[in-house]
Amino acid sequence: MLKILKYSFYDLMRSRWSYVYFAFYLLLGIVLLFLNNDLSKAVITLMNIIIVLVPLIGTLFGVMYYYNSQEFTELLLAQPIKRSSIFLGQYLGVALSLSLSLILGLGMPFVFYGLFESSAIWDFSLLLITGTFLTLIFTALAFNIALSNENKIKGFGYAILLWLFLAVIYDGLFLMTLILFEDYPLDKVSLIGTMLNPIDLSRTLILLKLDISALLGYTGAVFKQFFGTKFGFSISLVMLTIWVMLPLLRIIFKSKRKDF
Repeated sequence: MLKILKYSFYDLMRSRWSYVYFAFYLLLGIVLLFLNNDLSKAVITLMNIIIVLVPLIGTLFGVMYYYNSQEFTELLLAQPIKRSSIFLGQYLGVALSLSLSLILGLGMPFVFYGLFESSAIWDFSLLLITGTFLTLIFTALAFNIALSNENKIKGFGYAILLWLFLAVIYDGLFLMTLILFEDYPLDKVSLIGTMLNPIDLSRTLILLKLDISALLGYTGAVFKQFFGTKFGFSISLVMLTIWVMLPLLRIIFKSKRKDF
């Protein structure tokens, strides 16, 4: 698996799209720091971009890489190599290369700006951690979609639909539910609903870390009471880890049963 991971990683690192992805975040970090003297404000702006863009890029890259490497995958399947090792190696190669582009692209300008001497270092670190989690999660979901659909058009369509649902539609349905049942105690429902969506969970963690939960009103107070504690923060990280592990387990299960 390590050899496949290494090959996939270096293959993507040589790709021009990886350089474009890296250059975009590098330029974004430079521009934000040029426009904002306050690192905390720059982190808030980055959060709004990363929460939406990272899942989209992870989903599209995952699907695109799987379909483009199908012939190479079939060649590997003819060798005495475990199927799970092949697909997990490819997945990790894609996810790690995207995560590295994200961390280096955003980290370099902030480090040169004096991040280590600022109190915003913990907020920025959490931003990178949640961004990495979102990359791992949506790349794994993308591989699941591609494994389940031989048709490339369907695969890309389902991938974009998944991102659209979790990034936009889910929030709308969740908000409508809270409005319709506003006469009932929905504290636990709102907490559970947030943890069932990795994008919402990541956004909530960053907002609470930046201590601007007052902007969220009563819901923000409920979230701060739970997610603001060490126990709530640990539960959140566990939920994000589960969001990574479940798609990985399905990749292993699906790869063993799929007829190539």
